[in-house]
Amino acid sequence: MNVTVDEDRCRGHGVCSALCPEVFDLSDDGYATAQQPEVPQRLEQAARTAATSCPERAITLH
Repeated sequence: MNVTVDEDRCRGHGVCSALCPEVFDLSDDGYATAQQPEVPQRLEQAARTAATSCPERAITLH
């Protein structure tokens, strides 16, 4: 599974990085980034939870 964060939609709530810090991080500006665009299988469920919990729906899973 791959993950991307839509920089235009992200508002920096930080929910994703709180739920799955191994995959998501916050930039210096406070917006989410995917530090691991290719999600390891053991983290897929956490990445799904983070994506569905994003208030802005800025995370896409492929």
